[in-house]
Amino acid sequence: MIEDFAYALADSRAQELAVYLLGNVPGLPPITQSFHILGIACVTGSSIFLNLRILGIAVPSQNVSEMIGRLMPWTWWALLVNLLTGSIFVIARPLRYYFNPVFAIKFSLLVPALVLAFVIHWLSRREPGYWEISQGRRLALGAIALVSLVLWVGVVLAGRWIAYSEYLFFPE
Repeated sequence: MIEDFAYALADSRAQELAVYLLGNVPGLPPITQSFHILGIACVTGSSIFLNLRILGIAVPSQNVSEMIGRLMPWTWWALLVNLLTGSIFVIARPLRYYFNPVFAIKFSLLVPALVLAFVIHWLSRREPGYWEISQGRRLALGAIALVSLVLWVGVVLAGRWIAYSEYLFFPE
């Protein structure tokens, strides 16, 4: 199913347009990549900072729920930027990404990281002070934060290695 989509995209007008734009609009590839990297910095920065706060490592004087309310909108907007900028490159070379195992690793880490971020944010918005109400909730949040940190570090590492996967999987 995903393979069929990748092949269909590789044969599409959208792919032709993306290749044309990346090849003919002066500065588009580095500008797009720069915005993608800034988005990554924003997503991981806000997520990691929040998770470190949850674990009591950073800014222990700040209320967790207030930090969630302040930082999570940055995460979601930056994710939108990353979706748009990353899509340009994926649409231009869908088979390169589909057959890249590091791309698959990145997304297998990204999806649960996003789910955990959504759960933290959603429960906090649904009930103010949700995470501070009981010791059990604080412990659960700490476990979520620890797993989330590992996932986000993995997403960043995998994202950086996408361009170099041939060195990992096809050494000469």
